[in-house]
Amino acid sequence: MKKLLLFYWLLLGCAVTTLAQSHVVKGKVTDASTGEPLVMVNVQLKGTTTGARTDAAGNFSLTVPDLQAGVLTFSYLGYQAFTQNINGNTNISVQLAKDNKQLDEVVVVGYGEVKKRDLTGAVTSVKGDELKKVPSTNVIESVQGKLPGVDITKSSGASGAKVNVTVRGNRSIRADNGPLYIVDGVQYENIQDINPNDIQSMEVLKDASSTAVYGSRGANGVIIITTKKGVAGKPRVFVNSYVGVSQVAGYPEMATGPQYVALKREANRTTGRWSSVADDPLIFNASEVAAIQNNLWTNYADLLIHDGLQQDYQVGVSGGSEKTKIYLSLDYFDEKGLFKLDRLRRYSGRLNIDQIVSNYLKVGMQSQVTYYDQDSRRDPLNQANKIIPLGKPYDEAGNLVIFPNQGVMINPLVDEQPNAYENNTRVTRTFVNAYVELTPFKGLSFRSNFGVTLDNSRNGIFAAKNTIDRATASASRSQYNTGSKSYISWENVLNYQQKIGDHSFGLTGVASLLSDQRDSSFLQGEGQLLPSQLYYALANNVSGIAVRTSYMANKLISFTGRINYNYKGKYLLSLTGRSDGSSKLAPGNKWAFFPSVAGAWRIGDENFMRGQHFFSDLKLRASYGIAGNDAVPPYATASYLTKIPFSWDDTNSALAYAIGSQIGNRNLKWELSSTTDIGVDFSILNGRIGATVDYYDTHTKDLLLQRTLPTSSGVGSVIQNIGKTRNRGVEVGINTTNVSTRSFTWSSNIVFSKNKEEIVALADARTNDVANGWFIGQPVKVFYDYQKTGIWQTGDKDEATKYGQSPGDIRVKDIDNSGAINTQDRVIIGKQVPTWSGGFNNDIKYKNFDLNIYVFARMGQWINSEYAGKYDPQGLENSAPVNYWTPENPSNEYPRPNASISKDGRLYIKSLNYKDGSFVKIRNISLGYTLPASALKQLHISNLRVYVTGKNLFTFSKIKEYDPERGGDLSNPLTKMYVAGLNVEF
Repeated sequence: MKKLLLFYWLLLGCAVTTLAQSHVVKGKVTDASTGEPLVMVNVQLKGTTTGARTDAAGNFSLTVPDLQAGVLTFSYLGYQAFTQNINGNTNISVQLAKDNKQLDEVVVVGYGEVKKRDLTGAVTSVKGDELKKVPSTNVIESVQGKLPGVDITKSSGASGAKVNVTVRGNRSIRADNGPLYIVDGVQYENIQDINPNDIQSMEVLKDASSTAVYGSRGANGVIIITTKKGVAGKPRVFVNSYVGVSQVAGYPEMATGPQYVALKREANRTTGRWSSVADDPLIFNASEVAAIQNNLWTNYADLLIHDGLQQDYQVGVSGGSEKTKIYLSLDYFDEKGLFKLDRLRRYSGRLNIDQIVSNYLKVGMQSQVTYYDQDSRRDPLNQANKIIPLGKPYDEAGNLVIFPNQGVMINPLVDEQPNAYENNTRVTRTFVNAYVELTPFKGLSFRSNFGVTLDNSRNGIFAAKNTIDRATASASRSQYNTGSKSYISWENVLNYQQKIGDHSFGLTGVASLLSDQRDSSFLQGEGQLLPSQLYYALANNVSGIAVRTSYMANKLISFTGRINYNYKGKYLLSLTGRSDGSSKLAPGNKWAFFPSVAGAWRIGDENFMRGQHFFSDLKLRASYGIAGNDAVPPYATASYLTKIPFSWDDTNSALAYAIGSQIGNRNLKWELSSTTDIGVDFSILNGRIGATVDYYDTHTKDLLLQRTLPTSSGVGSVIQNIGKTRNRGVEVGINTTNVSTRSFTWSSNIVFSKNKEEIVALADARTNDVANGWFIGQPVKVFYDYQKTGIWQTGDKDEATKYGQSPGDIRVKDIDNSGAINTQDRVIIGKQVPTWSGGFNNDIKYKNFDLNIYVFARMGQWINSEYAGKYDPQGLENSAPVNYWTPENPSNEYPRPNASISKDGRLYIKSLNYKDGSFVKIRNISLGYTLPASALKQLHISNLRVYVTGKNLFTFSKIKEYDPERGGDLSNPLTKMYVAGLNVEF
């Protein structure tokens, strides 16, 4: 009993001692600028799990073991973290300052930089880390669906395929609608050269105020890319690498052998030529009959499509001193396509140097050399999809059968045979931009940029006699094409910054000269002496020798002025004027002036906003400006001569010349676009949700449009300033922080773009141009045809007869109810541009793991489905396995097969092709793991991250086994890819 009492008193003493060492610390947390209490602030005792949160009045209470050595950390979303030593205090008052890092981020604009808070125009910025999340050949592809107002689609699934980009819709009808690319201050056409790992940031300038500083070049939007620079301090070495396997992202099947046989039998049953299997020899040749009897048939697409491979290896170094900074990177990229003979290899090196010579002089250079070695091929799927599938592609000895089934269609595999086909392109592109920057005194700087891009290319093509291209020819063909481009940019930029009291001024003046020269040569011959000579030794070709050369050049001279004014950081004004002179336009019309004005009001900084807690930031923007476009070929103002065949009599030929098919226009002038933009930027709930919303309206007039002329004129066309278009729409970008704790964060980015594109006027004012498919009030690209309503059924025979048709024929809508189908019954079936598009990007981090899930949608677009039109009612070629009409199968999908009517002769056959191409796809899923610092220290590594990525994994649409982003074509299908990668930094 005594022992038990002793133990009790010992426990009680320990408890009293513990209580004596515990202390309660109370306090209050408020906003540093407004004094308002902050709710739900995290208060943590540093180095422990002990913590608390503030209540509705901003108060907190926390028990700590030591009043002297304890340290409290305060963290709150949208505010800067704060650390406070207790130092014996039991009552602590803390003021947290707002975290304006996002607003203070520097955004690159034309010829300068501004803080995000001071932007007056519609500008979207993406940092380099975001660009690396989606492995891609072209960096622009990685931001698909992430930029409001920017429509991005991949042109095909071939290696090195280009990316189609438009900013806020198509303004021009036939002139170029692509944006201007600026890399390190210099115009650069080949954006696919730039490795995403070399990019510091990407900015997209969309409204006229932002793009006006680039004048005519910025009419279709501007995408500015800034590459990385060296950083003073210990040199950093980084290695980035990934390897991925690509597979076809769904490819629809053509008819099998039995399905093709059934179609051809039905086509001949319709004409009365076939009634049973005994009649097969009447419609099939002997080889085909044997194949049918032995059930021998081939799916050629399966033999042609293989898994592809994509890999990238980059090593770089960044470092320097306070005066000298260097960034160097080397990269090797290799992409094998889905087909044999389809491969791209890219070798590139980048060197950026910045040198401070003195307090007022700085020089530097950004340079890159890129070399491409690319093998391409004629897409074989067109041939594979139409060849009769009966029989086998190889004989019993394993030799390729050039013309299977003794037919006229060549084997789609012929190009893959040794010495049969080669299409090789080699390109060397050198980009150098050197600058000198003077800062004679504070606030004034003068910078002179001199950029040169040299591009040399060679393309050699050899197609042997028995290849797809030369299937009907008697000899091989060799081609050798060369080209060179030199683009020179010299720009002088003067900047002056001054602040007087509450007034801040920024003045910018620019004088620039741009020169673009290009030449090319084309050589061709037929009947190469030795196939191994390919496209060399063209003099050995026996016939078809042809030689052509070309040259073109143009220049642009510009003068620009810009004034930025800021009053108390709340009232912002930007005035820009640019005068451009283009050598491509007619004398008297070469020069044009492009003005713009933009203003912004930072409502969130007003005194009357301090008492509210909903808005963390609020800014209203408005802008108006005019931009020009001279996107026509050089010499469009001049008529040219072309050589034509001529003879005095039946035996003697002579040289003769005539005006070319396109006549010159001596009155050609600028195409002009005026844009109004109203936008609002805001964040709410202490920065947890931030958004940017823009409404824009662009009117374009004096379109540079190629107009078809009547044959009586003796020429084919002329480029004129005719017509008007309009683009208006809404863009929304939302950033959210859904969860934010010490070990787990989840943030999202939502993008929505809706653009209404329409033609306002054409050559004859309000008259449609049906021949070119241009219609007033409609987008530039639409489908105009008869509207299919089904198939005429047996019960509708009498009504079908009124329209000159029979049961089993395609039934289209009689729009005007005239009792006859004619051209007046054609309607707009659908538009090729989306009604809206959007993206939903999610970044989730848990401790050292990171997960990215990105969804992209493009809705309201229609496509011309080549697969839907893959139906040959005669049975002469293979078809898609469609549900066609027969007396026993009264389908409403496809007409009855008929051996006596060709596909082109079938009425309204193209109405089968048009499909709703809307889609939603999971663009990217990426899971990464970053090794903890403790493990990295032992390996002497600064950072190491491994990751796996699935790209373009799932597509949801009404079209099965096909990615509608391709636009309906069956050639070069799009791919999905599985990637494993590594990022290391020393």
